[in-house]
Amino acid sequence: MKARSLMISLAVVLAGSLAGGLLGGSTLATGDKLDDSLKTLGQILSIVEDRYVDEVPTDTLVYNAIRGMLRTLDPHTNFLDEESYRDMQEEQRGAFYGLGIVINKRGKDKPLTVISPIDGTPAARLGIRAGDVISHIRDKSASIDIDTLGLEIRDAVKYLRGPKGTEVTITVERAGFDKPLEFTISRDTVPTSSVTNAYMIQPGTGYIKVINFTQNTADELDRALETLHSQGMQRLVLDLRGNPGGLLDQAVKVADRFLESGKMIVYTRGRVRGSDQEYHASHRTEGERFPLIVLVNRGSASASEIVAGALQDHDRALIVGETTFGKGLVQSVFRLSRQTGLALTTAKYYTPSGRLIQRDYSSLEEYFSDLDEDDPPSLEAQGQTSRTDGGRTVYGGGGISPDRKVPSEETPRMLAELLRQNAFFDYAVRYTAQHPSLTAEAASDPVHAEGFRRRFNPDDSLLNGFKTYLKEKAIAVDEGEFGKVAARVKTLIKAEIIGIAGGLTYRDRVLLEEDPQVHAALDSFEQAQALAERSTLAAPSPAAAR
Repeated sequence: MKARSLMISLAVVLAGSLAGGLLGGSTLATGDKLDDSLKTLGQILSIVEDRYVDEVPTDTLVYNAIRGMLRTLDPHTNFLDEESYRDMQEEQRGAFYGLGIVINKRGKDKPLTVISPIDGTPAARLGIRAGDVISHIRDKSASIDIDTLGLEIRDAVKYLRGPKGTEVTITVERAGFDKPLEFTISRDTVPTSSVTNAYMIQPGTGYIKVINFTQNTADELDRALETLHSQGMQRLVLDLRGNPGGLLDQAVKVADRFLESGKMIVYTRGRVRGSDQEYHASHRTEGERFPLIVLVNRGSASASEIVAGALQDHDRALIVGETTFGKGLVQSVFRLSRQTGLALTTAKYYTPSGRLIQRDYSSLEEYFSDLDEDDPPSLEAQGQTSRTDGGRTVYGGGGISPDRKVPSEETPRMLAELLRQNAFFDYAVRYTAQHPSLTAEAASDPVHAEGFRRRFNPDDSLLNGFKTYLKEKAIAVDEGEFGKVAARVKTLIKAEIIGIAGGLTYRDRVLLEEDPQVHAALDSFEQAQALAERSTLAAPSPAAAR
């Protein structure tokens, strides 16, 4: 749980820096006290540089001093060094220049492995496959030739990305091939989609997964809705679980798609001029009227909470899952020198009914350690209540509390250990190499990949093969415990096989079939239908912002 909470916290902190967009900084006048403080800081830096036992780069000292200062303000005000600032800009744009592969590794001495090529990218066009192990990277333009063993993922990404049109050669080891393969790839634009899955999860029921909010999110959502409507969609599950947020204007546009024109979506309040803003629906006069369910969890933050809060306050959607993160601080990003930036909190978010999204952060340790709790502090217990348009009671004090609470599924210890060792993916790589005809059609296009997902139902021979694989790798498992989780083991292996054949989109669809929160959502459309009918008649809520 500690690792999970850290991942969520880091994602939310980074996404928070995107919420305000890029703003120009201004020159500030300094008074005598500030001049004296800066003089003291300069003296300390000089002494450390001259006298400290080890040599320390000046940039390291200055940047850490800045971070220490900002840490006294709030969890989401951050200094963005050159790399972080560049990453933020790429995420905002929704694209970068590279090869088009998702990579991972499971430990310092583990190989750098391709999890999936991205459709339509240079890597996919040249035939890079899921499961390929990257042993060497050679960038001729930078005269770099490295062995990837021991290389951290972040460093590997630096070498794989680069200016558009430049070439990089990668050497891969592939299951079923005796000799390594070399691919010389010209870097090109790699889109990073916000909408990673959109399909008919049941007859008449659409499903859309949004993983963040970038410049392209609303447009991607429009295309997904149009496609699902053409396939007969009558109701929708909008999955915002694990979505750490992003651009405020995109959150407003996404909520706008489902609300009547004029309805408030969110408002902000701050200390400086211009920080008090109200955002209303304006995209359409009617909005999408079908029954809507929004899935959230503890990893849903910031822009995700804006969308969920607005749709809940206007009785437009049923919220299902777990209480969200509670990140309601607005960051404006100021460009600094040397391609660095300052993500500074300038306001707070409030839902249309006046609920404060941000939870208490007086103790930063508790702010992040709360994520470790299986049953976090209840918003209902805080006594901060508001009313939706239709008169339902909703709760404030931090985060969005779901209308129907459904905890995420616990992962048994044995499964967690097998996942940690990458056993399911590694076995799936072997399986697909041994059955090339089985997966060849699925790799050809999305229609065949979806067909393969629906047809492929392996029998117990798959489990027997997996057990043999575990013995070969000296991975010990308890037979009794294995029997208890055999069904989930089969699902996880099936998902990885389909992912290798057709891509991550189809792997995730397999996992959704066994997802208890998704099942709860699909069972809740009677309530969502009632809300959709109620929201048509309800008057606008008397928000505190007005």
